Amino acid sequence: MSTNGTVAILPGDGIGPEVIEQGVRIIEHLNQHSGAGLVCERAPVGGAAYDLHGHPLPAATLALAKRADAILLGAVGGKKWESLPRELRPEQALLSLRSELNLFANLRPAILFPELVAASTLKPEVVSGLDLMIVRELTGGIYFGQPRGIRTEADGTRTGYNTMVYNETEIRRIAESAFQIARLRNRRLCSVEKANVLEVSELWREIVTDVGRSYPDVELSHMYVDNASMQLIKAPKQFDVIVTSNLFGDILSDAASMLTGSIGMLPSASLDAKQKGMYEPVHGSAPDIAGRNIANPLATILSVAMMFRSTFGRNDLAQRVEHAVRQALAQGYRTGDIATASQPTIGTREMGDAVLAAL
Repeated sequence: MSTNGTVAILPGDGIGPEVIEQGVRIIEHLNQHSGAGLVCERAPVGGAAYDLHGHPLPAATLALAKRADAILLGAVGGKKWESLPRELRPEQALLSLRSELNLFANLRPAILFPELVAASTLKPEVVSGLDLMIVRELTGGIYFGQPRGIRTEADGTRTGYNTMVYNETEIRRIAESAFQIARLRNRRLCSVEKANVLEVSELWREIVTDVGRSYPDVELSHMYVDNASMQLIKAPKQFDVIVTSNLFGDILSDAASMLTGSIGMLPSASLDAKQKGMYEPVHGSAPDIAGRNIANPLATILSVAMMFRSTFGRNDLAQRVEHAVRQALAQGYRTGDIATASQPTIGTREMGDAVLAAL
């Protein structure tokens, strides 16, 4: 079965190009040997794009992202660009892509491979068998809310302010996505907010509860974000699917990454209403290790698997990629972030070689 489509390849900054290259190798292998039929087109984004074109999201890059069926993104940002005006910083490219493409549903699975139990900082009995999904609302909340800014008061004191805002439509559509995902898993959904303090969370809880009436087969629970943070570390396997806001999802998913042994193991998908998606590893650009061939490419490779499953409907190819990652780990291949003190390590490209060999 052939899959035709275009993938926008946006390597970005820091270790982004290194890990993206391994993801592209997977796509090219499946094109050649499994008839995947995907065309990859590259464009700069983030700090690299600013250096070339004076803007972190050039018009040509945005046009490619809009035209493509899917986007594979590396990472953006670094100290080099921190002094730029906010609207020109690399991270603005990421926010603009999410907004311009209406990628409102961010899926962040946290799965602990059996071979990596020793890499987690938690006790094996706490994390063994972990498999949860965080569904993060991605185009609303405090990251996009207005008004925002820094002002100088009459007495000369500077005040920074941001607005956390959600409307009913935004909450309802992310809740629908989360319930549908829970229905395909273990039919348990936990909505995380802060309704005891925030009015926006009161509305969030009300709307999620209302949507839940249409999913009587899914068990819905509610949890305050501070308690959820504690429970995620104390007893993470109690969760199946978590749905939460942009800010809370950003924080909780990074915390969940350490349950799996390393943030280098976490893929993600950001989807619109028609399953067009931007796929990226959860980790950042890590400029301190860029160019050293030591970054873990597995989160990017697993993001490619999510791309085949969610956007292109090729669950068979997604499963093949995921199985190849498991096989490489079972054979003992480790990058430095997931290795124990006694285990030998390999580099970024060598890990890509191992997965390709398994594939």
